[in-house]
Amino acid sequence: MTKADLINLISEKAGITRVKAETVVNTIFDSMVEALMRDDRIEIRGFGSFVNRQYGAYKGRNPRTGEIINVEEKKLPFFKVGKELKEDINNGPKKKES
Repeated sequence: MTKADLINLISEKAGITRVKAETVVNTIFDSMVEALMRDDRIEIRGFGSFVNRQYGAYKGRNPRTGEIINVEEKKLPFFKVGKELKEDINNGPKKKES
């Protein structure tokens, strides 16, 4: 699913214009990026969580030249799948009881 697919799906399901759906999607994604830039954890119950992982500096090797290079420390966003999503993917969605 692409971002455009998501926008179209939200537009159809919510009965709103594509422009409004795009605003919703962009607002959500922008908010998530801003939170990760502040080193905040994002937790969406039933789906998963996003957190930055810190990696220390190390010496690497340029595969083309073989030259040893210093790789600076960095942070990378990491997604951890939630229990319910993992179960849904492996066993199919649970039937909701009425």
